[in-house]
Amino acid sequence: MEKLRGIVGLTQAFRDAVSDLREGSKIVFVGSPYVCPPFVELLAYAVRDKNFEMLFIPKANESEARRIRELKNIGYCISNEKANPSDPEAVVLLGGLAMPKFGCSAEEVSAMVKRLSKMKSPIILGVCFMSIFKKQGWDRTFSFKRLIDATVEVEIV
Repeated sequence: MEKLRGIVGLTQAFRDAVSDLREGSKIVFVGSPYVCPPFVELLAYAVRDKNFEMLFIPKANESEARRIRELKNIGYCISNEKANPSDPEAVVLLGGLAMPKFGCSAEEVSAMVKRLSKMKSPIILGVCFMSIFKKQGWDRTFSFKRLIDATVEVEIV
């Protein structure tokens, strides 16, 4: 287990987790609407030099897959452009999926990953906060190649 700190630690951990993927690989992020997109966009920025094809799927609804595009001088954004999420090299599950109020079941997500995996089996990565995947048992459902579990601390002065 390795400990990194802050936003740079989070983005570096993600960059390291996808370092074995060839340039141009397809990465599909799956997360809860509204809660996960800012983190997806941050992680997309972390690998901006890899020319990955990146998509976002809300919950386990692959028919709503959208491209992630760079908006010059703004950042990486989930676009309104629909995309085909089939046969990704990597699927990144975000912790919002496991949150009871915002997510869906691990079984729904697992079934979606199987539907996407027509020609190849993608690596599964997890990115969450406050151990939500472990608390909800998702670490027993998925064989994460790497599980990045961050902690948020807030100090009000």
